[in-house]
Amino acid sequence: MTAISRQLVGLYDFLEHLWEHKRTERIIARLLITVFLALLILIELSRQGLLPAQLAALLPHSHFYAINVAFSMLLGLEVFGLVFSLASSVSVSVGKQFEILSLILLRHSFKELVHFSEPLHWDSSTEAVLHMLSNASGGLVIFVLLGVYYKMQKHRAITCDIEAATHFIASKKVVSLLLLVLFSIIGVIDGIRYLSGTSLENFFSLFYTILVFSDVLIVLISLRYSSDYPIVFRNSGFAFATVLIRLALTAPAYFNVLIGIGAVVFAIGITYAYNRFEKPDMADNSLCE
Repeated sequence: MTAISRQLVGLYDFLEHLWEHKRTERIIARLLITVFLALLILIELSRQGLLPAQLAALLPHSHFYAINVAFSMLLGLEVFGLVFSLASSVSVSVGKQFEILSLILLRHSFKELVHFSEPLHWDSSTEAVLHMLSNASGGLVIFVLLGVYYKMQKHRAITCDIEAATHFIASKKVVSLLLLVLFSIIGVIDGIRYLSGTSLENFFSLFYTILVFSDVLIVLISLRYSSDYPIVFRNSGFAFATVLIRLALTAPAYFNVLIGIGAVVFAIGITYAYNRFEKPDMADNSLCE
Protein backbone atom coordinates (compact mmCIF):
# COMPACT_ATOMS: atom_id res chain seq x y z
CA MET A 1 0.00 0.00 0.00
CA THR A 2 1.44 3.39 -1.01
CA ALA A 3 1.84 6.35 1.33
CA ILE A 4 -1.00 8.21 -0.41
CA SER A 5 -3.28 5.20 -0.06
CA ARG A 6 -2.50 4.94 3.64
CA GLN A 7 -3.31 8.62 4.11
CA LEU A 8 -6.62 8.26 2.25
CA VAL A 9 -7.54 5.18 4.27
CA GLY A 10 -6.65 7.04 7.47
CA LEU A 11 -8.87 9.96 6.43
CA TYR A 12 -11.70 7.56 5.64
CA ASP A 13 -11.38 5.84 9.03
CA PHE A 14 -11.47 9.22 10.79
CA LEU A 15 -14.59 10.35 8.91
CA GLU A 16 -16.30 7.00 9.50
CA HIS A 17 -15.61 7.19 13.24
CA LEU A 18 -16.90 10.76 13.31
CA TRP A 19 -20.03 9.82 11.37
CA GLU A 20 -20.90 6.85 13.59
CA HIS A 21 -20.34 8.75 16.85
CA LYS A 22 -23.42 9.10 19.06
CA ARG A 23 -22.89 12.84 19.33
CA THR A 24 -23.09 13.15 15.55
CA GLU A 25 -26.40 11.28 15.56
CA ARG A 26 -27.83 13.69 18.13
CA ILE A 27 -26.66 16.72 16.17
CA ILE A 28 -28.22 15.37 12.98
CA ALA A 29 -31.52 14.67 14.74
CA ARG A 30 -31.62 18.21 16.15
CA LEU A 31 -30.80 19.64 12.73
CA LEU A 32 -33.67 17.77 11.07
CA ILE A 33 -36.13 18.85 13.75
CA THR A 34 -34.97 22.47 13.55
CA VAL A 35 -35.22 22.63 9.76
CA PHE A 36 -38.66 20.99 9.76
CA LEU A 37 -40.13 23.35 12.36
CA ALA A 38 -38.42 26.43 10.91
CA LEU A 39 -39.75 25.66 7.43
CA LEU A 40 -43.27 25.22 8.77
CA ILE A 41 -43.07 28.61 10.46
CA LEU A 42 -41.59 30.32 7.40
CA ILE A 43 -44.26 28.88 5.10
CA GLU A 44 -47.01 30.12 7.40
CA LEU A 45 -45.42 33.57 7.63
CA SER A 46 -45.18 33.63 3.84
CA ARG A 47 -48.85 32.70 3.50
CA GLN A 48 -49.74 35.55 5.82
CA GLY A 49 -47.63 38.01 3.80
CA LEU A 50 -45.24 38.71 6.67
CA LEU A 51 -42.00 37.96 4.82
CA PRO A 52 -40.01 40.08 2.33
CA ALA A 53 -41.00 39.39 -1.27
CA GLN A 54 -37.58 37.98 -2.23
CA LEU A 55 -37.64 35.45 0.62
CA ALA A 56 -41.30 34.58 0.09
CA ALA A 57 -40.58 33.81 -3.57
CA LEU A 58 -38.28 30.97 -2.50
CA LEU A 59 -40.90 29.35 -0.28
CA PRO A 60 -43.79 27.11 -1.34
CA HIS A 61 -47.34 27.77 -0.20
CA SER A 62 -48.10 24.25 1.05
CA HIS A 63 -47.19 23.24 4.59
CA PHE A 64 -46.74 19.68 3.34
CA TYR A 65 -43.58 20.81 1.56
CA ALA A 66 -41.83 20.83 4.94
CA ILE A 67 -42.32 17.06 5.13
CA ASN A 68 -40.77 16.62 1.70
CA VAL A 69 -37.74 18.73 2.67
CA ALA A 70 -37.26 16.83 5.94
CA PHE A 71 -37.40 13.47 4.16
CA SER A 72 -35.03 14.71 1.45
CA MET A 73 -32.51 15.72 4.11
CA LEU A 74 -32.94 12.36 5.83
CA LEU A 75 -32.28 10.57 2.54
CA GLY A 76 -29.23 12.72 1.93
CA LEU A 77 -27.85 11.63 5.28
CA GLU A 78 -28.63 8.00 4.44
CA VAL A 79 -26.47 8.43 1.35
CA PHE A 80 -23.46 9.08 3.57
CA GLY A 81 -24.30 5.96 5.58
CA LEU A 82 -24.40 3.97 2.35
CA VAL A 83 -21.00 5.28 1.27
CA PHE A 84 -19.44 4.24 4.57
CA SER A 85 -21.02 0.76 4.36
CA LEU A 86 -19.50 0.20 0.93
CA ALA A 87 -16.03 -0.38 2.33
CA SER A 88 -17.06 -2.92 4.94
CA SER A 89 -19.33 -5.20 2.92
CA VAL A 90 -20.64 -5.32 -0.64
CA SER A 91 -23.80 -7.13 0.43
CA VAL A 92 -24.53 -4.67 3.25
CA SER A 93 -23.95 -1.80 0.83
CA VAL A 94 -26.53 -3.25 -1.56
CA GLY A 95 -28.92 -3.63 1.35
CA LYS A 96 -28.41 0.05 2.20
CA GLN A 97 -29.27 0.92 -1.40
CA PHE A 98 -32.59 -0.86 -1.02
CA GLU A 99 -33.16 0.86 2.32
CA ILE A 100 -32.74 4.21 0.61
CA LEU A 101 -35.06 3.12 -2.21
CA SER A 102 -37.78 2.21 0.29
CA LEU A 103 -37.38 5.61 1.96
CA ILE A 104 -37.51 7.33 -1.44
CA LEU A 105 -40.82 5.59 -2.14
CA LEU A 106 -42.13 6.80 1.21
CA ARG A 107 -40.92 10.30 0.38
CA HIS A 108 -42.79 10.10 -2.93
CA SER A 109 -45.93 9.31 -0.93
CA PHE A 110 -45.47 12.39 1.23
CA LYS A 111 -44.49 14.43 -1.82
CA GLU A 112 -47.94 13.88 -3.31
CA LEU A 113 -49.35 15.90 -0.41
CA VAL A 114 -47.64 18.99 -1.83
CA HIS A 115 -50.14 18.94 -4.70
CA PHE A 116 -53.13 18.81 -2.35
CA SER A 117 -55.10 21.94 -1.61
CA GLU A 118 -55.63 23.08 1.95
CA PRO A 119 -58.17 22.01 3.11
CA LEU A 120 -58.06 18.71 1.22
CA HIS A 121 -60.64 17.99 -1.49
CA TRP A 122 -61.13 14.30 -2.29
CA ASP A 123 -62.54 14.87 -5.80
CA SER A 124 -59.29 16.41 -7.03
CA SER A 125 -56.98 14.11 -5.07
CA THR A 126 -58.00 10.58 -6.09
CA GLU A 127 -55.08 9.94 -8.45
CA ALA A 128 -52.57 11.38 -5.99
CA VAL A 129 -53.94 9.13 -3.23
CA LEU A 130 -53.51 6.07 -5.46
CA HIS A 131 -49.91 7.08 -6.13
CA MET A 132 -49.37 7.51 -2.39
CA LEU A 133 -50.75 4.05 -1.64
CA SER A 134 -48.67 2.48 -4.42
CA ASN A 135 -45.40 4.05 -3.27
CA ALA A 136 -46.03 3.41 0.42
CA SER A 137 -46.99 -0.22 -0.24
CA GLY A 138 -43.90 -0.68 -2.40
CA GLY A 139 -41.72 0.70 0.38
CA LEU A 140 -43.33 -1.70 2.84
CA VAL A 141 -42.77 -4.73 0.59
CA ILE A 142 -39.11 -3.78 0.10
CA PHE A 143 -38.78 -3.34 3.87
CA VAL A 144 -40.10 -6.87 4.43
CA LEU A 145 -37.94 -8.39 1.68
CA LEU A 146 -34.87 -6.71 3.14
CA GLY A 147 -35.38 -8.75 6.31
CA VAL A 148 -35.15 -11.89 4.17
CA TYR A 149 -32.13 -10.53 2.29
CA TYR A 150 -30.13 -9.71 5.41
CA LYS A 151 -30.87 -13.08 7.05
CA MET A 152 -29.49 -14.88 4.00
CA GLN A 153 -26.12 -13.13 4.09
CA LYS A 154 -23.02 -15.16 4.97
CA HIS A 155 -20.14 -12.73 5.26
CA ARG A 156 -16.81 -14.16 4.24
CA ALA A 157 -13.55 -12.92 2.79
CA ILE A 158 -13.04 -12.59 -0.93
CA THR A 159 -9.71 -14.40 -0.44
CA CYS A 160 -8.06 -16.48 2.27
CA ASP A 161 -4.97 -14.27 2.00
CA ILE A 162 -5.37 -11.81 4.89
CA GLU A 163 -3.00 -9.26 3.34
CA ALA A 164 -4.84 -9.37 0.01
CA ALA A 165 -8.20 -9.01 1.77
CA THR A 166 -6.85 -6.00 3.66
CA HIS A 167 -5.72 -4.39 0.41
CA PHE A 168 -9.15 -5.02 -1.14
CA ILE A 169 -10.88 -3.33 1.80
CA ALA A 170 -8.43 -0.43 1.54
CA SER A 171 -9.26 -0.08 -2.16
CA LYS A 172 -12.97 0.07 -1.34
CA LYS A 173 -12.28 2.73 1.27
CA VAL A 174 -10.54 4.89 -1.33
CA VAL A 175 -13.49 4.47 -3.71
CA SER A 176 -15.89 5.31 -0.87
CA LEU A 177 -13.92 8.43 -0.02
CA LEU A 178 -14.08 9.60 -3.63
CA LEU A 179 -17.84 8.98 -3.66
CA LEU A 180 -18.18 10.94 -0.43
CA VAL A 181 -16.43 13.95 -1.94
CA LEU A 182 -18.41 13.67 -5.17
CA PHE A 183 -21.81 13.45 -3.47
CA SER A 184 -20.94 16.36 -1.18
CA ILE A 185 -20.12 18.51 -4.21
CA ILE A 186 -23.36 17.52 -5.94
CA GLY A 187 -25.33 18.35 -2.81
CA VAL A 188 -23.74 21.80 -2.54
CA ILE A 189 -24.40 22.51 -6.23
CA ASP A 190 -28.05 21.47 -5.86
CA GLY A 191 -28.39 23.74 -2.83
CA ILE A 192 -26.97 26.70 -4.77
CA ARG A 193 -29.29 25.98 -7.69
CA TYR A 194 -32.30 25.89 -5.41
CA LEU A 195 -31.44 29.21 -3.78
CA SER A 196 -30.89 30.80 -7.20
CA GLY A 197 -34.23 29.53 -8.48
CA THR A 198 -32.68 27.20 -11.06
CA SER A 199 -34.40 23.90 -11.80
CA LEU A 200 -32.81 20.97 -9.97
CA GLU A 201 -31.61 17.67 -11.35
CA ASN A 202 -32.91 14.53 -9.65
CA PHE A 203 -30.17 14.05 -7.05
CA PHE A 204 -30.99 10.43 -6.26
CA SER A 205 -31.19 9.41 -9.92
CA LEU A 206 -27.72 10.87 -10.41
CA PHE A 207 -26.63 9.26 -7.15
CA TYR A 208 -27.59 5.76 -8.30
CA THR A 209 -26.12 6.36 -11.75
CA ILE A 210 -22.76 7.07 -10.12
CA LEU A 211 -23.21 4.01 -7.89
CA VAL A 212 -23.58 1.81 -10.97
CA PHE A 213 -20.12 2.86 -12.15
CA SER A 214 -18.61 2.54 -8.67
CA ASP A 215 -20.09 -0.96 -8.30
CA VAL A 216 -18.60 -2.01 -11.63
CA LEU A 217 -15.27 -0.52 -10.55
CA ILE A 218 -15.35 -2.59 -7.36
CA VAL A 219 -16.12 -5.71 -9.42
CA LEU A 220 -13.03 -5.02 -11.53
CA ILE A 221 -10.90 -4.33 -8.45
CA SER A 222 -12.08 -7.59 -6.88
CA LEU A 223 -10.67 -9.51 -9.87
CA ARG A 224 -7.20 -8.66 -8.58
CA TYR A 225 -7.88 -10.79 -5.51
CA SER A 226 -10.27 -13.47 -6.72
CA SER A 227 -11.61 -14.61 -10.08
CA ASP A 228 -13.89 -17.30 -8.67
CA TYR A 229 -17.06 -17.47 -10.74
CA PRO A 230 -19.54 -17.25 -7.82
CA ILE A 231 -17.89 -14.10 -6.46
CA VAL A 232 -17.65 -12.43 -9.87
CA PHE A 233 -21.26 -13.25 -10.72
CA ARG A 234 -22.56 -12.14 -7.33
CA ASN A 235 -20.79 -8.78 -7.42
CA SER A 236 -21.78 -8.22 -11.05
CA GLY A 237 -25.37 -9.17 -10.23
CA PHE A 238 -25.44 -6.71 -7.36
CA ALA A 239 -24.25 -4.02 -9.78
CA PHE A 240 -27.19 -4.89 -12.04
CA ALA A 241 -29.52 -4.60 -9.06
CA THR A 242 -28.27 -1.01 -8.72
CA VAL A 243 -29.18 -0.48 -12.38
CA LEU A 244 -32.71 -1.69 -11.63
CA ILE A 245 -32.96 0.73 -8.72
CA ARG A 246 -31.84 3.53 -11.04
CA LEU A 247 -34.58 2.57 -13.51
CA ALA A 248 -37.16 2.46 -10.73
CA LEU A 249 -36.38 6.07 -9.80
CA THR A 250 -37.31 7.36 -13.26
CA ALA A 251 -40.10 4.90 -14.10
CA PRO A 252 -43.72 6.12 -14.14
CA ALA A 253 -46.09 5.52 -11.25
CA TYR A 254 -46.76 1.86 -10.36
CA PHE A 255 -43.94 0.64 -12.63
CA ASN A 256 -41.39 2.21 -10.29
CA VAL A 257 -42.70 0.07 -7.45
CA LEU A 258 -42.70 -3.11 -9.53
CA ILE A 259 -39.13 -2.54 -10.72
CA GLY A 260 -37.96 -1.71 -7.20
CA ILE A 261 -39.50 -4.87 -5.75
CA GLY A 262 -38.08 -6.87 -8.66
CA ALA A 263 -34.61 -5.53 -7.86
CA VAL A 264 -34.83 -6.80 -4.28
CA VAL A 265 -36.12 -10.20 -5.41
CA PHE A 266 -33.24 -10.36 -7.90
CA ALA A 267 -30.71 -9.61 -5.14
CA ILE A 268 -32.28 -12.30 -2.95
CA GLY A 269 -32.00 -14.77 -5.82
CA ILE A 270 -28.33 -13.91 -6.30
CA THR A 271 -27.67 -14.37 -2.59
CA TYR A 272 -29.42 -17.75 -2.56
CA ALA A 273 -27.45 -18.98 -5.58
CA TYR A 274 -24.17 -17.65 -4.15
CA ASN A 275 -24.76 -19.46 -0.85
CA ARG A 276 -25.42 -22.69 -2.77
CA PHE A 277 -22.07 -22.25 -4.51
CA GLU A 278 -20.29 -21.96 -1.16
CA LYS A 279 -17.06 -23.94 -1.07
CA PRO A 280 -16.22 -26.12 1.96
CA ASP A 281 -12.94 -24.29 2.54
CA MET A 282 -14.79 -20.97 2.67
CA ALA A 283 -17.49 -22.06 5.09
CA ASP A 284 -15.53 -21.23 8.22
CA ASN A 285 -14.28 -17.88 6.95
CA SER A 286 -15.99 -15.13 8.93
CA LEU A 287 -14.26 -12.12 7.39
CA CYS A 288 -16.43 -9.61 5.56
CA GLU A 289 -16.17 -9.59 1.81
